[in-house]
Amino acid sequence: MLIRAKAPLRISFCGGGTDVPPFPQQEGGCVLNATINRYAYATLRPRPDEQISVQSLDLGLSVNYSPEDKLTYDGKLDLVKAAILKFGGNHAPGFDLFLHTDAPPGSGLGSSSALMVSLVGVLKEYKSMSLTDYEIADLAYVIERKELEIQGGLQDQYAAAFGGFNFIEFFADHVVVNPLKISPDVINELQYRLLLCYTGATRLSSGIIQDQVKGYRQRESDTYQALLAIKRQTVEMKNALLRRRLDDFGAMLHEQWLQKKRMSAKISTSQIDELYDTARRHGALGGKITGAGGGGYLLLYCEFDKKHRVAEALKARGCTIADFAFEPAGLQVWQVNHDTSSQQP
Repeated sequence: MLIRAKAPLRISFCGGGTDVPPFPQQEGGCVLNATINRYAYATLRPRPDEQISVQSLDLGLSVNYSPEDKLTYDGKLDLVKAAILKFGGNHAPGFDLFLHTDAPPGSGLGSSSALMVSLVGVLKEYKSMSLTDYEIADLAYVIERKELEIQGGLQDQYAAAFGGFNFIEFFADHVVVNPLKISPDVINELQYRLLLCYTGATRLSSGIIQDQVKGYRQRESDTYQALLAIKRQTVEMKNALLRRRLDDFGAMLHEQWLQKKRMSAKISTSQIDELYDTARRHGALGGKITGAGGGGYLLLYCEFDKKHRVAEALKARGCTIADFAFEPAGLQVWQVNHDTSSQQP
């Protein structure tokens, strides 16, 4: 028997940063995002012994643990070890884990958190635990942000667990996921007008987030005012989307990108600024770097008859255009009941 899970990656339209503590606890945060047809996958195969084997395709790592091994955090597959410890450690019937994602860490699509959600999915199924989407997202957040102390926000875990278009609100002691009912024609048009472009550079978000948190705590004018403005813009963008005002939505992408750059000097780079200016000159109404910033994917909303020109201009500067579609489903877990003893998971 195999247990498989996949959790979708996401693109964040607006609100990133307002989900990073302590802002949501003190001001209340909100984000507008949607999941796409790129995924983080986890496969678990039970073993007859007590060994645990983990293979990460993304990192090119393969490790084995026995019950005598102490799972310590040493920078090698710490996400996996933290999840295993949360579900009872390595003193139980063993299993093989096989992990991979459709985007590299640091891409800005929430791949690390989606992988954690997939891990929670296969492990809770293996342990015959019944968890709600909220409980899965919260557990993934606790493991990643509190147990491992990886700095970041809350939106990625909830997006991966729930899927679809969501307006997510963050409060001091709880999170509310508001699924948005977007008509198929609006989704199709939005997908037609959006361009997802890989800049060729990944980044570590921790330094960016440290800058943001420091600026907020010290009430530095630019950071504090930018976060408040982004929170307001997130509500406006959600309303524009629901009211089918897509060109307004695209223009708001530009306005929130200007605000986001105020939060930290590390959010953009000279390369990103040059690529963004190029896109705007060739027909993009607005856009942003996905995730915390510093690299990864550039998301652009284009005039419908100029999207191809934007794509050509960016490809000429070394970027890769990534095809995508919106994914309505969140975490999916299933079992494969056939003999795979001689096959890779």
